[in-house]
Amino acid sequence: MISNTYTITTTASKIVAKSDSTRSVYVHVTGNGTVYIGGADVTTSNGLATQKHTTPIEFVIPSQDELWAVIASGTEDLRIMISKTKSGDA
Repeated sequence: MISNTYTITTTASKIVAKSDSTRSVYVHVTGNGTVYIGGADVTTSNGLATQKHTTPIEFVIPSQDELWAVIASGTEDLRIMISKTKSGDA
């Protein structure tokens, strides 16, 4: 597994890049804010809303897909864990 920490803002941020392999990704919001998860076009209106201080959410990311995050205001930290691909890249 590969771990990363991101500070999410009101501008969508890529949190998982494209890969040639399908991967399991665990996303955990560490603060009190709501982070919205989706594709490159994610907004607070169309993203999957996370809940504060809950257990990590598992996503299965198909090959050649990405995962993005955004918040409504301020900043919020989140952590992700990604399964390694066959080549060892995240």
